[in-house]
Amino acid sequence: MGKYCFGVDVGGTTVKLGLFNTDGDLLEKWEIPTVTEDGGKAILPDVARSILKKMDERGMGRDEVEGVGIGAPGPIDSEGTVYGAVNLGWGTFSIKKEMQVLLNMPVEAGNDANVAALGEMWQGGAKGYDSVVLVTLGTGVGGGIIVDGRILPGSTGAGGEIGHMHVNDEEKTACNCGNCGCLEQYVSATGIVRLAKEKLAADGRPSSLRETSVSAKDVWDAVKSGDPLAMEVAEEFGWYLGKALAAVACVANPEVFVIGGGVSKAGEVLLDYIKKYYHKYAFTGCRGALFTLARLGNDAGIYGSAKLVLNG
Repeated sequence: MGKYCFGVDVGGTTVKLGLFNTDGDLLEKWEIPTVTEDGGKAILPDVARSILKKMDERGMGRDEVEGVGIGAPGPIDSEGTVYGAVNLGWGTFSIKKEMQVLLNMPVEAGNDANVAALGEMWQGGAKGYDSVVLVTLGTGVGGGIIVDGRILPGSTGAGGEIGHMHVNDEEKTACNCGNCGCLEQYVSATGIVRLAKEKLAADGRPSSLRETSVSAKDVWDAVKSGDPLAMEVAEEFGWYLGKALAAVACVANPEVFVIGGGVSKAGEVLLDYIKKYYHKYAFTGCRGALFTLARLGNDAGIYGSAKLVLNG
């Protein structure tokens, strides 16, 4: 068995790369630009070149490397085939096969949110558990489901797309995916701002939020300072997300939910609102699920990608 592995997290503007030992220690990390021009065809060759250069710098032979794991946005199945990644310009092709040709070593690939979940299970907020659901609350809402220590990608890699669960029949505004009433429209950073602005417009009470341009951070800061209007927004957020995760639990039955993404920086107060409604709606057999905050931040993707190749 090789002593090292590489984890790669392909984002819209940068590709993050990490060199790990097989125990899960991050030895070095670095970034390269994501060149999305011309259908993103330079991305994987650039990644391969960067990895081979790092191996050369460290005098590492291929026999010392267990392989390379790659996480990327878009649906990716268990065979390493991506079914389109719009912000990279990619269509449908096998990331695994292309990278194996470029590197001449084992490669595994998965959806970025799924591999982030694997990273949090391996060395982050869910360390010690092997049935985990990660929810990332950022500009959008991503998710990853881990069952018995392995990603559940689904037949076309769309398993764990929690942000696109339908939660509101009355919604008239379309989500980025084209449907209306997706969870993402209410509990993402942009969704929280939207809930707050609607509340401010409909309710004349004084609020510290009227003194800001309103970001998700502003909302949670106002919640922490006891602002009644902000606390009502938090209740609505908790109702949507807690209820949705109660539904997820009936299918995945995780030991622990890990909440990550930029919004999770609000801390424990966020979990309190989610848990309140989760426990109200969860099936009895699922109520014991724990809630924790993600710990790896932006490194979750490289950790999870590295673990992906170790899992084989």
